[in-house]
Amino acid sequence: MTDTLAPSTTAPGLVDTAGELSGAALTRRVLAAARALHERGIRAGDRALVKGDNSVDYVVALLALMHLDVSLVPVDHRQSAADVRDAARRTRARWLLTDGPADEAFPADRVLRHAGLGTGAAPDDAEVDLGRWYARTDAVVLWSSGTTGRPKGIVKSGRAVRGNTLRTIRAMGYRADDVLAPLLPFSHQYGLSVVLLWWLAGCTLVVTPYQRVDVAVARAVAHGVTAVDAAPSTYHTLLGVLRRRPELRAGLANVRLWGVGGAPLPAPLAAAFTAAVGRPLLDGYGLTELGNVALATPDEPTGCGRPLPGVEVRVVTADGREAAAGELGGIEVRSPDLMEGYLRDDGTVSPVAHDAWYPTEDLGRVDSAGRLQVVGRNRAVHRLGFTLYPESLERKAEACGRPVKVLPAQDRRRGCVLHFVVADPQDTPPAEWRRRLAPHLADYEQPNAVHVVPDFPLNPNGKVDTRALRSMLGLPS
Repeated sequence: MTDTLAPSTTAPGLVDTAGELSGAALTRRVLAAARALHERGIRAGDRALVKGDNSVDYVVALLALMHLDVSLVPVDHRQSAADVRDAARRTRARWLLTDGPADEAFPADRVLRHAGLGTGAAPDDAEVDLGRWYARTDAVVLWSSGTTGRPKGIVKSGRAVRGNTLRTIRAMGYRADDVLAPLLPFSHQYGLSVVLLWWLAGCTLVVTPYQRVDVAVARAVAHGVTAVDAAPSTYHTLLGVLRRRPELRAGLANVRLWGVGGAPLPAPLAAAFTAAVGRPLLDGYGLTELGNVALATPDEPTGCGRPLPGVEVRVVTADGREAAAGELGGIEVRSPDLMEGYLRDDGTVSPVAHDAWYPTEDLGRVDSAGRLQVVGRNRAVHRLGFTLYPESLERKAEACGRPVKVLPAQDRRRGCVLHFVVADPQDTPPAEWRRRLAPHLADYEQPNAVHVVPDFPLNPNGKVDTRALRSMLGLPS
């Protein structure tokens, strides 16, 4: 079966407002960028921070560094200078490639610009070769979302990244004639995985201003998009765009893959999207530590689908036994694409056992057909003699028709109390939402308090920023 995991031999295409780079032109641009970086002093084995918003220049810089066998450390372009300095210190990075101002963590001669990189002369009769980068044990250092604390540095090998990408291509049936339009930052796991998928599948990647969903969708439509990836929050926005601009619907008729990930998919959003677009959102489950684990497909759109080829998933109950079909428990994964380990503060790696089951700290179930359903984080609270899972309550509460977050808090007199937060732009009174929530919850699951906010604050990954939400409501973090 190894032939089914082989990368495409078709030349990929890279598109933005300036035009298209493909085939020999893209090869020349990447090789010219690699030559320019090498002339500035970058060498194989170096580690480089890459900071910038999505652009063709950014993608070219990534490929050039990979060609040079450089360890990549993508950082979000919206991060503070203090966060960038912390990332530089923890990774022991020697270089910064950026589209913004220089940073005091790096000497001036170690700060390079990726704007216009690769527009000079390129070597003749050469090809972009990522083979050495795929062989690196520290090919890329990515960051956890930081929603529950300080972001962790996650060190991944090139072998794991490549293998997971090829498994994804095989499972989803990506083709050389696909046109990908990810509405995601390339500096995070999900967005970066789509960039690598584009390269290995040999298809076309449309770089869009993903934070302006109306502009991004119009640009994607103009280039014949066939596959979109985004977080649930972006799909909420997209539905609003389609209500305001119904003429875009016809241009989206050729999209066969609507991928969603990065956060649990609310049932009301899934139903509304299918009703509006005529195709389902294909939910996926993955972690930065593991890459993609399970993916729903057009032929099997239920839950998060089945695990990728070569990836094993099991659910374990609180008492340590393997759960029966449909039974809720903690999700554990055994995958050849597991990270090398977490980054220590001294720049070394705390390794993980690659032959062991990896506890994800997520809660879910596997049905009798082997399909995974993910409920949320496996963080139990104890209330009125019952063990409750806040994100499981959220999935139930969303039957009220709006996104809901459940924030537990400790009260000296009452023990654990549950604050239900409803995202409602119409600002319906909390008492009305309490009435609508009640039928979907058991007596012991009912909220102690109901709050209404126009929208949930989001972190750069598109996940709800629970710390910011708690701060908005005056709740302890």
